[in-house]
Amino acid sequence: MNKKQTDRLSKQHEKSQGPKGIFGESAQIHDTSVNDFSKMAFETLKKEFPDFEFRLRNHIKKKEINNKLNKVDSRLGVTIFVDKSAIKPDGGIIEVKDNDNKWRIVLVCEAKHQGKDIENISEGILVGKNKDQDIMVAGNAIERSHKNINEIRNIMIDEKHFPYILFLQGSNFLTEPTTVIRPDGREIVLRHNIGSLNRIDRLTSANYSLPINQNSCENIFITIHGQTVMLQAVSIYAKATQWTVDEMLQIMMEIANTSLRIIGIQK
Repeated sequence: MNKKQTDRLSKQHEKSQGPKGIFGESAQIHDTSVNDFSKMAFETLKKEFPDFEFRLRNHIKKKEINNKLNKVDSRLGVTIFVDKSAIKPDGGIIEVKDNDNKWRIVLVCEAKHQGKDIENISEGILVGKNKDQDIMVAGNAIERSHKNINEIRNIMIDEKHFPYILFLQGSNFLTEPTTVIRPDGREIVLRHNIGSLNRIDRLTSANYSLPINQNSCENIFITIHGQTVMLQAVSIYAKATQWTVDEMLQIMMEIANTSLRIIGIQK
């Protein structure tokens, strides 16, 4: 997002008294990016917590991540090959300056859209090499999400929260059987439990297979052989159809407020 866009959105946010007034209830994810939504969450946090300073970054350098790891334990964060290496989550990284003047991450968002079977079937479009199939075999593009997740875990290794949201959209992320009707009246059942279509199982390793569509921001502590282990889980939210602005912003603000509560920041 360039500066002109940022200024425009900020002014609209002030005028409309919130993000909902900017895009309207019917706005959809394809009309504006998750980065725009993060910007609105950022502006809302600044308004709701006027006594604290927030910042929104679009990337974090590998060097910074390694420095954090090395401060925690000198054995960590010692390997890097590309000095300019960085991660750039879709929605950027929102941080707050805490009572000790340290920047703390409160929200990281990514959105992945994979699988157009619902749209194609509804429009009567056949797919496949010979254009004779109702359903397209799912791809593997979403597996790239793991890199950013792991790097945010690295830089938050000493935190008790993990405010990473992964928004999934499309027929490759079904959580229940879905029936779609073709223009000729034929019904196609998209099954959520077949490997050729579903790709959620390739992402639930990032949240220890916790339930989908729940706030998992607060870290989990488990005991293994008498030792306490801290788990940082991604909050995965999935829909077969398009996310609306209201839906995404509500989730973003819930996760951000959970982060602030754990950090100890109150209104």
